[in-house]
Amino acid sequence: MASRTSSDAAVSRRGRHGHGVAELMADRAYAQLRDRIVTLRIPPGAPIDEESLGSELGIGRTPVREAIKRLALENLVAVFPRRGTFASEINITDLADISDVRIQLEGHAAYRAAQRIAPRQREELRELLAELARSEGSDDAAALMELDACVHRFVHRASGNPYLEETLGRYFNLSLRIWHLVLDRLPQLPARVRQHQELLEAIGARRPERAREVMAEHIETFEREIRSVL
Repeated sequence: MASRTSSDAAVSRRGRHGHGVAELMADRAYAQLRDRIVTLRIPPGAPIDEESLGSELGIGRTPVREAIKRLALENLVAVFPRRGTFASEINITDLADISDVRIQLEGHAAYRAAQRIAPRQREELRELLAELARSEGSDDAAALMELDACVHRFVHRASGNPYLEETLGRYFNLSLRIWHLVLDRLPQLPARVRQHQELLEAIGARRPERAREVMAEHIETFEREIRSVL
């Protein structure tokens, strides 16, 4: 779900601005490769073969190279001349600094989303609330994290600020990699993900201060629980 939602949003943005097929393919390659890295399907330090990846995704090497350039800027991949491309290593000690940034900026994104949510985004908000309701009682950690990512990326987009969305995307992806390291040791994961019901309801009701408060509390609590199992 996370890759579908975010890549579809990227494609729609490209389409509205009149970009061509090459850019859309690069967006798709980016979303697919990003999600494999942040969910640790491509482990830290693992090599990334452009040719085999392009073949697997059914796209050419050029979009894959563009995606890798973008991911390198986000510190998700490391490119070494004459050695190749590798998924970046994870530095767990970065968690506190990443969370410090996210509490401020993601709280602001939630605030803006409550102010600016577009009519077309209200349907997506309703779909996410329905997904949260369907997840009640689930202990599928991977699915819950995917749903969590969908909600966060929705809030980033709904803020109506592409610079804020881009910045938060980078820090959120770095956080996701750390979360996936300890996913099987987070007993409160279902409760943390379902906090998003209150967040989305605040955004839908245009309560910006409440939306900011819920988002900040969610990030702080998640960090505290992750730190307790590291």
